[in-house]
Amino acid sequence: MRTIQKGPEPATLTQHRQQPHADYDNYADKATLRQALVAEQRGLCCYCQSRIRATPEGMKIEHWQCQAGHPGRQLDFGNLHGVCKGNEGQPIDRQHCDTRKGNSALCFSVCDPAHPIERKIRFLGNGEMTSNDEAVRTAINEVLNLNWSRLAENRKSALAGFLQGLGNTKLDHAKELAKWDGSLDSELPPFSQIVAHYLLKKLKRLPA
Repeated sequence: MRTIQKGPEPATLTQHRQQPHADYDNYADKATLRQALVAEQRGLCCYCQSRIRATPEGMKIEHWQCQAGHPGRQLDFGNLHGVCKGNEGQPIDRQHCDTRKGNSALCFSVCDPAHPIERKIRFLGNGEMTSNDEAVRTAINEVLNLNWSRLAENRKSALAGFLQGLGNTKLDHAKELAKWDGSLDSELPPFSQIVAHYLLKKLKRLPA
C-alpha cells in the first residue's frame, strides 16, 4: 500500500451528484471514473498493488466507507478507490482486497496524507506485510488478507528482481525512489511499494 494523492474528480461525477435522486447505481459514466482512479493510483490496486486496468473486467470501484453504512458518501470521490478483483468467486481464504473486505471497516485510509500508510506498515524478508500497530496488522491479515501466500510471493519476487537488476551498480537511492513511490506521473510496476520501502529504509526515512 502507498498513500494516494486524490486528484480532481470527473466532471460527470460532480454533475451527477447535483441531480435529484442521484446515487452510485444510477451514475452512468463509471468508465471515466475508472480512468481517473487508475491514473491517480498509477495503475495499481490501492491495497495489494497488483495491476489494474480501467475496464469492468480489469478492476472494481471500491467505497472505502461502504455504501450500506455510509450512503451519504457513495458519490464522494474521496471515498472511491480502484481495486483488483481480489479472486472473486474463490474460497474466502483466497479472497483479498475489497472482495475480502466487503462491508467491513478499515482502521486506516490510503488517501490520508496526514497519516501516511507507508509509516504504518513494513515488509518482511518473505514478502509479508506487518505493522507495529495491532489494529493495522489485523486489517492487513483478516480484513484485506494481504498476506495470502501468492501476494507475499509476488512482493518477494518484485524486491528480488529489483536487487538482482542492480548488480554492483552504485545506487542513488533518492533518485531511484521516485521511480517506485508514485512521485513521477507514470505507471508503477506491480508490488512497487516493497521496493520503495527498501529504498526508504536505506535513506533512513522510516522508523527503525
